[in-house]
Formats: sequence, C-alpha cells, structure tokens
Amino acid sequence: MTARPLEVERKLLEQQARIGGGEGAEIERLPFAVVLDNVRSLWNVGSMFRTADACGVQKMLLTGVTGYPPRPELSKTALGAEQAVAWSYLADPVEAIRRLAREGFEPVALETSPRAVRLDRFEWPDRVALVVGNEVAGVGAPVLNECSRHLSLPMLGVKDSLNVAVAFGIAAFAAARAIQR
Repeated sequence: MTARPLEVERKLLEQQARIGGGEGAEIERLPFAVVLDNVRSLWNVGSMFRTADACGVQKMLLTGVTGYPPRPELSKTALGAEQAVAWSYLADPVEAIRRLAREGFEPVALETSPRAVRLDRFEWPDRVALVVGNEVAGVGAPVLNECSRHLSLPMLGVKDSLNVAVAFGIAAFAAARAIQR
C-alpha cells in the first residue's frame, strides 16, 4: 500500500505493464543490484546508471516515479550506460525489493535512519541490493521496513546528506570493492 493518489498509482501500474526494460551488455557483472525508490531527477538517474556500470552492477530496478530510458535528460548523464546495465521498471518499490530478496540479494537502504551503520563500519553482504531514495524524502518508510540493514555516510559538515547520485556513487564503489574480495 502506498500514500500515492489512486490516479498516480494507476498510471504507474500502466507504465509497468508497458515497459520491459533494458537487457544490458553481455559482460560479467557482480552479484550487485540497485533499487531506485522514487528518484525524481532524470539527471540523477542517468548519473546512477553510469556509476552502476562502473561498479559492475548486475541490474537496476527503477520504481515509483523514477524515470526510465529512453529520455534525453537521462542519456545526457548516463552517456550510454543505460544500455550497458540491465534495468526494469516496477511501480512498487516494495515488490522490487521482495523480488530481489527471492533472488538471494540482501536489501541495504542508503539512508540516515537511526538503524543505519556508518559506511566505515559496514560489512557488506555477498549479494547486495542497494536501495536509494527520493532526493528530498529519502527512502520511503515501507521500503525501509523491507531492508534488513541500513547504511549511512558519515558527514562532517552542517548538512546531514549528499545529493542522491553522489551518495550512491560512494556507497556503490564501497560495495563493489567489498564484493570483489
């Protein structure tokens, strides 16, 4: 159940039925998945595609209001990575996480929650599904409840968070390095 108006939910479900996704490049990838929970900016989404490719991400699940290819704004920052990383769209982020969990991925929310473990103290699972959320609201409460662990980035300044694409980049490179060991 979501707090979205019924009309928005209906539109998202129609999109889900219509959109297949991208197959990605046929190269070896890490056991690493990503869920984008209602990320609004297509530039952020494109940037995360590019980072996902650099980090060997196996697949990305774009959910809720998150934009998906083909979109010029997304392509401008992805620079072709949206074709290199396998992706699919699901209206419901909770269903996306449950699907990945059935495939053996452990969901880890990148969020400044009270349960979050700092990146420098975090032990990555062997098969991770990194979940990142909306630029303003973060990862939604129902999605956080589905994530077995939460991860935060230690902040030294006044602000308590970074741009979602930047935060994703930091966490994704840390995850990729840990998975490769």
